Amino acid sequence: MFRWLQSLFSSPAAAQPQPQPAVEPVPAPPPAPVAAAPQPGTAPVSFEQLERINGAWNAWLFDRADGGLELSGAETRVLEALAAIAGSQQSGAALVRRMPGLVPQLLQSLRSETFSGSALSRTIASDPVLVAAVVRLANSCYQGTGQSIASVEQAVILIGQEGLRQLITTVAFRPIIDVRSGFYTRRLAPHLWAHSERCAIAARRMAGAGIEPFDAFLAGLLQNVGLIVSLRIMDQETKDGERLGSDVFLAQLARDTRRLCASIAREWNFPEAVAQALLEQGELRRGVIVSPLGRLLKLADYLGKVRMLVEQGLVDEADDALFAGLPPEAAPCYAALTEAA
Repeated sequence: MFRWLQSLFSSPAAAQPQPQPAVEPVPAPPPAPVAAAPQPGTAPVSFEQLERINGAWNAWLFDRADGGLELSGAETRVLEALAAIAGSQQSGAALVRRMPGLVPQLLQSLRSETFSGSALSRTIASDPVLVAAVVRLANSCYQGTGQSIASVEQAVILIGQEGLRQLITTVAFRPIIDVRSGFYTRRLAPHLWAHSERCAIAARRMAGAGIEPFDAFLAGLLQNVGLIVSLRIMDQETKDGERLGSDVFLAQLARDTRRLCASIAREWNFPEAVAQALLEQGELRRGVIVSPLGRLLKLADYLGKVRMLVEQGLVDEADDALFAGLPPEAAPCYAALTEAA
């Protein structure tokens, strides 16, 4: 892995070519066949790599290595409950019960280039959680200077538009995890949130031409929200020690919760590119064409899982197969995830 990082971060050799004596031209040999490059728009990670890491990730989360190809009664009930939500008029966003209602309004205001700092400050002031987070971040900018923030409006001006967008979004989502809930929420939610935060940071840093960095940040942060919401259903539908985690269940769960993610993103009026990228993550077929943001999110998702599995001692970071064939942006993305650990 370190050779992989070094090769991608290192600059070309500094030595300049020396003049060579003239030689008689010789016919060039026919070009050797080369492996076909990945088609533009396809996933940046191979199907085999995704299958391996997703399998290890699910086995760790659900503490179940045996998999299984048949749905249990509890698994059937969970999937039916999710299907009922998708097929009804029930708001998917309403299931994210602790998200402050004013956050979508704030984010919409921040997308405007002419947002009013004073108006924004008044809105933030109505939510004590946001006030505390904004003032804490602003004071950290003054650390060591002997100065401090005297008002929310002053904090808003100091942090700036981009900083506020990311801060408000992160603060808004973090409270949806209630570790006082049932078994699956307590076990899985903290891991899913840690993964989402890392991927949001990495996706924002790696957003290239044509991708809005804040859209990348939003997509990374939202990618597990559907699964986190489904944990409450798992807690409600499992009884008497019933276990979840068969291969069939996990495949359908991934598809259904990604659809829920996209639905929630649209309800909150987030950019359509974000909703589309989230929806694309549930597609399990080989060679499926995905959007640029969808490609970036899939890469961040994969590398985030690799990093967390490495920390748990479940995969070996020195295994070059984990990183073989990944695009150049994968190395700094993985480095960003490592720094966020």
